[in-house]
Amino acid sequence: MSEEGKENNENKEKEEIVELDDEIKTENDGIKISDDVVAVIAGVAVSEVPGVSGMAGGFAGGISEVFSGKKNLAKGIKAEIVENTAKIDVNIIVEYGSRIPDVAFEIQNRVKKAVESMTGLKVEEVNVHVQGVNTDTAVKTNTENEKNEE
Repeated sequence: MSEEGKENNENKEKEEIVELDDEIKTENDGIKISDDVVAVIAGVAVSEVPGVSGMAGGFAGGISEVFSGKKNLAKGIKAEIVENTAKIDVNIIVEYGSRIPDVAFEIQNRVKKAVESMTGLKVEEVNVHVQGVNTDTAVKTNTENEKNEE
């Protein structure tokens, strides 16, 4: 084989290696994760946090749950994905007697960990909005205490 033939073969091999490197770098570019998927992952993570009574969704979300009979795991969660980063807003109702800063901090940690580990996205923000306090448990304990005193 001539010198030119050897050089051409070596150049082709180098080009192939460069092309493979490009494929490895751009492996996740073709994958688009829906905002709804991220919202469901966050919803499952939030539902496991002690002190969360429920999610605060809109009027339309509540009606769709009634008609479909299915629990909406993304209720009260808004996820926004830009490139490889995510911003998540969580609207919750806290149980009476729970320390709100502790509950919010735990939600932020669990949501960030769950979304980053399952999707590979970088979570920039997890904003927790407390929409209310569920006082049903407080009313039940007060009535039980009154009955016990009698």
